[in-house]
Amino acid sequence: MTESPSSSESDSSADLLLIEDNPGDTRLLEEALSDLQSAHALHTVTTGDNALDFVHQRGDYTDAPQPDLIFLDWNLPRTSGEEILAQVKEDPHLAQIPVIVLTGSTADKSICTAYANHANACIRKGTDPETFLTTIRAVEDFWLSVAELPAPTES
Repeated sequence: MTESPSSSESDSSADLLLIEDNPGDTRLLEEALSDLQSAHALHTVTTGDNALDFVHQRGDYTDAPQPDLIFLDWNLPRTSGEEILAQVKEDPHLAQIPVIVLTGSTADKSICTAYANHANACIRKGTDPETFLTTIRAVEDFWLSVAELPAPTES
């Protein structure tokens, strides 16, 4: 699968970073956002290593924007969602970015660990695509329409 530095317009009102290795879940999130006809740019990476490069603007992502909101799959191969979350929240230039953890796990331990590492929200993916679409739309509505997000910080 090819990594995509940007899959939307560059004049968007918010830059969203999706860190997800499952193409089906990526497609559902893209669909949820496109259905809303939002002007947000969705940037997608499929590995934890690329996610860290994106947020730190290094390697292939030196020109990547600082995300306004991160959707983070918790169960990634190699560099896990937990490791990514910890690194983002420990970095003073990134810590203010809201991170929404997406998990297919039904284990409460995963949810507790995500919140202990300062996730802003946790969402169970579930198996019903319509429910997932509705949930993502609600997240988008709250975080990008209701909540006030901080301006990106300079590194």
